[in-house]
Amino acid sequence: MENEKDPVCGMQVNANKTEFKSDYREKGYFFCSARCLQAFEQNPEKYLSGTPSQDMGGKSALWTCPMHPEIVQDHPGDCPICGMRLEPKEGGSLTEDTEYLEMRKRLVVGTILTIPLAILAMGGMLIPLQEIEALGTGWIQWLLCTPVIFWSGWPLLSKGWSSFLRLKLNMFSLIFLGVLAAYIFSALALVFPDFLPDSLLHEGEPPLYFETAAIITVLVLLGQVLELRARSRASDALSALMGRAAKFARRIENGEERDVPVDEIHIGDVLRVKPGDKIPVDGVILEGATFVDESMWTGEPVPVEKQEGSAVVGGTINFKGSFLMRASKVGSDTLLARIVRMVAEAQRSRAPIQSLADKVSEYFVPLVVVVAIATFFGWYFLGPEPRLSFAVVNAVSVLIIACPCALGLATPMSIMVGMGRGASEGVLIRDAKALEMLEKVNTVVVDKTGTLTEGKPKLTGLITVQGGDEIYLLKMAASLERESEHPLAHAILQGAEERKIPLAKAERFTSFAGGGITGWVEGKWIVAGKESFLKEQGCAGMESLAERVGQSLKEGESVIFVGVDGRAQGAIMVSDPIKKSTPEAIEAIHGFGIKVVMLSGDNEKTALAVGKKLGIDGVHANVNPEKKYHFVEELKRQGMIVAMAGDGVNDSPAISAADVGIAMGTGTDVAMESATVTLVKGDLKGIAKAIRLSRAMMRNIRENLFFAFIYNLLGVPIAAGILYPLTGMVLSPVIAALAMSFSSVSVIANALRLRHKKL
Repeated sequence: MENEKDPVCGMQVNANKTEFKSDYREKGYFFCSARCLQAFEQNPEKYLSGTPSQDMGGKSALWTCPMHPEIVQDHPGDCPICGMRLEPKEGGSLTEDTEYLEMRKRLVVGTILTIPLAILAMGGMLIPLQEIEALGTGWIQWLLCTPVIFWSGWPLLSKGWSSFLRLKLNMFSLIFLGVLAAYIFSALALVFPDFLPDSLLHEGEPPLYFETAAIITVLVLLGQVLELRARSRASDALSALMGRAAKFARRIENGEERDVPVDEIHIGDVLRVKPGDKIPVDGVILEGATFVDESMWTGEPVPVEKQEGSAVVGGTINFKGSFLMRASKVGSDTLLARIVRMVAEAQRSRAPIQSLADKVSEYFVPLVVVVAIATFFGWYFLGPEPRLSFAVVNAVSVLIIACPCALGLATPMSIMVGMGRGASEGVLIRDAKALEMLEKVNTVVVDKTGTLTEGKPKLTGLITVQGGDEIYLLKMAASLERESEHPLAHAILQGAEERKIPLAKAERFTSFAGGGITGWVEGKWIVAGKESFLKEQGCAGMESLAERVGQSLKEGESVIFVGVDGRAQGAIMVSDPIKKSTPEAIEAIHGFGIKVVMLSGDNEKTALAVGKKLGIDGVHANVNPEKKYHFVEELKRQGMIVAMAGDGVNDSPAISAADVGIAMGTGTDVAMESATVTLVKGDLKGIAKAIRLSRAMMRNIRENLFFAFIYNLLGVPIAAGILYPLTGMVLSPVIAALAMSFSSVSVIANALRLRHKKL
C-alpha cells in the first residue's frame, strides 16, 4: 500500500516517499518524522498495539503547558510564559521521555567539558602556577567553556532570549542574563586585558569566570534533568492507567476467532475473552459465566462474578472462565479512555491558589533584575577592591539564586501527583479547582437512590383496592414502566418477569421528573408514581390506599401508586437496600466536621426511615430535580460550601449548581458529565477519600509555596552581599546555582510524597 499509518501518531504516511526509513520498514512500519521514529525505537512495544498515540505528531493533537494550561497549540514547542516544554493535552509521558534523554545528553557532555575547565581554573592550587601559565590556561578555558554554554546550555539560552522577545520574563530570563554576563565579561577580559584597571588584576592576570558560567549551566541542566525525571514519576498513575488497555481482541467472524488490534473493534462486534485475558472494550456478556478482577476500579481484591447480561469494563482482567461478549463502547468512549482523558486534563488544570504564585512570579523576575543591577553598581561604587570583580560575581549570584523555578513548580507538581493518586483509588477529579474546594466543603448533600442505597431495588409487595387483581395491577404498571429509566421501574419489570406476566404495549408515554409517569395501555389511562402525583392527575380513592401502605413507608420501603382510568388501583412496594459501605462513609464524613443532608424524591416516611438509620443530619423528601437545584443554591446563599453527590439524570442540575459536584461511576453519563468528581466504584467512601486527598494536596502546596517564598526571601539578600559587612563572606555564583537547583528538587520531592498518602 502506498499510504500507511504512523504507529506513533496515527498520521497517514506515504510509504514510497517518506524519508524516515529504518529496519522497521521491512516489518511494515513507516514514520512521518524523525521524532516519531525516535520515539518508536525507544519503546516499540508501546506502539505495536496498533493504537495511534495522540500525544505525538498528528495535526489533531493539542499541546499545552503543565504550569499554564491556557496555552494550547497544535504543535510541540515551549510555553511563551514560563519557557517549559509543552506536553500532550491528552496525556502521556512521551515528551518527557524525549526531552529527558536530550537534556541528559547535554548534561553529560557539559559535565565532561566542565571538569577539566574547573581544574584549569583552580590550577594554581593543584599544580605549579608557572606550568599552568605556560599552557595559556585562559584560552583553553574559553575553548572548553564555549560548547558548554552554547551547546549544552542552548535550550536554556534560547528560552531566555524568547522570554525577552515576548516580554514574558521567567526563570530562563535570569539564567540567560547570569550565564552570559559571566561568559562575556570573561571573554572581554581575556581578549582586552589592557582595558581593565590594575586593581582588577590578580598577580597581573585578568579575572576569568568561565568555570563559573560553565558550572552554573551544568547545575541548571542537572536541575532540569531531575525535574523531568520527577515529572515523569508524577504521571506514573496516568501511564499505569494507559498501560491497562488491551492491545488485541479475539473477534468472532463467520464463526471463527481472529486476533485483531483493539482499535479495529466496532460497536456490536462479538468477542471471545479467555481466562487471564484483559477485557478489550466495554460490553455485555452474551454467553458464559466467569469472575472478573475489577480491582483497578474498585480497589477490592475479590473477583466479581459475571454471567449472561452482566456488564464488563475494558482493561479489567478475566479471572477464570471463557465467555462471549458484545462490544458496547469502543475507542475513546470506553470507561478506561474516559478516565485517562479526565485525569490528563485534571493534571493540567489550575487550582485558584496557583494564581498567587503566578502573580508573585509576574513581578518577581523584573524585581530581581533591578536588584541585580543595583547590586552591581552598589559593589562597583561602594565595595572594596577589586570592585568590578565583586560587582560581577554578586550580580550574577543574585540572578541565579533567584530563579523562580521552585515557585512555579510548587502548585503544578502537587496537582499532577495528587490527581494521579486519586485516580489510583478510583476518585477522578476533573479539575484542580474542585480538589481545592473539597478542602473547604462543610455540607455534603446526597441523593438516596443509587447513592446511599444500592440502586438495585426489588419488588417486595403488592396492595390492591378492594376486589383488585394483583396480576392486572402489576401488568399495567410494568407495561408502562418499561418505557422508564428510573431504578424503581427496573424492579417492577423484574417482578413481572419473575411472575411470567406478559406485558402490553404502552402508548403516549410521558415522564414527569420527580413525580411519575403516564400513558395508555390496552386502551386504559395509566398513572404511576408518588401519592401526590396521582392526586394531581385526579385519581380518586387515594386516601384509603395511602393508609394501607403506611407500615411499608415506616420500614423504609418505596411505594409506587398506580391509577387506572382516574381511580386508584393499588400500590407496589419496592425495597432498595442501603449499601454496606454507606454507614462507614457517613461516619467518616462526619469525622471531618461536615454536615450531611439527604435530598430524596421519595416520600417523607421512607426518606426519614433511611435518614434515621444512617444518622444523617437533615432529610428532605418529595424533592424534584428543580427543588434539588434550588436547595443547593439556597445553601450556597447561606454561606455553605456545598458538595452534591448523586447518580441520576434528576440529580444533574443540583450537581452542576454545587461548589463540588460528585457523581457515582455506576450512575448515568449525564450525572458524570455534570460532575467535577466521579467515584468510579459508586461508593460514598470515595467522598471521604477525596476530602483526605484534597486536604493533603492543599497542605502539600502550601508547604511548597512557603519553602519557595522563604528560599527567595533569604537567598536574594545573601547573594547580594548583605552578610559581607558582618562576616566578610560573599556567595559564589556556583553555590547560588547549586542552591537554586536544590530548591526545585526539594519542592518536587515534597510533592512526590503524595504518591504514598493513605486515603
